[in-house]
Amino acid sequence: MILIAHRGNFEGRNIKSENEPEYVNKALEKGFEVEIDVWFKNNEWWLGHDKLEYKTDLEFLKKKGLWCHAKNLLALEELLKNKIHCFWHEEDERVVTSKGYIWTYPGKTLGKKSIAVMPEWVDDWDVSDALGVCSDNLTSYVDK
Repeated sequence: MILIAHRGNFEGRNIKSENEPEYVNKALEKGFEVEIDVWFKNNEWWLGHDKLEYKTDLEFLKKKGLWCHAKNLLALEELLKNKIHCFWHEEDERVVTSKGYIWTYPGKTLGKKSIAVMPEWVDDWDVSDALGVCSDNLTSYVDK
């Protein structure tokens, strides 16, 4: 199962550190993949959920294991142009990432290529058949 740390969180939510490059690197070093929120504005790359918080660069975004959630149209266009694994969604039930994975909204039906997003938000959501999970707390999925 692919284990994706939501904004770098893997042992519970840490709002102050989410999307911060060192925090993201910690999750990658632990062997998790990481979903990050990416903006592109004035020819600069930024990380942050609701706003531009952490300036970054293209090399960081090319790191193996990152799932880049484009937060504005320019980010999506530039990520695709640079062949970086990315996706765009708001509250869609499902979206297909640039590598063909199905990013699946909490509680929705899962398929063989599905990533179950935030399973902790839904009671009794069976994610055992999903290809992966994106969560703030991945410890319950390790060694499964």
